[in-house]
Amino acid sequence: MAKAKVATDNRLHFWCPGCDEAHGIRYRHPFPGPDWSWNRDLERPTINPSVLVQGGSQNGRCHSYVTDGKIQFLTDCTHTLAGKTVELPDWPYS
Repeated sequence: MAKAKVATDNRLHFWCPGCDEAHGIRYRHPFPGPDWSWNRDLERPTINPSVLVQGGSQNGRCHSYVTDGKIQFLTDCTHTLAGKTVELPDWPYS
């Protein structure tokens, strides 16, 4: 099963175990605004630069690097995985 999913709007989504919800980034976007690079690997994705999500269902902060299928949570996260590195979980939906 894949660790990430591609949406039709040039977004890549991955499941965040710290927030227990999906996070997404834009790549190859035709409009002005931030874009991330992605290595095109759904099993072991690498995304640059870091991913910062504020708000979400827990109204917190999640800041991470995704490298080679692992998610490194930075210490400014407001969830219990702050400062830890874990394997990206499989995408929970088909």
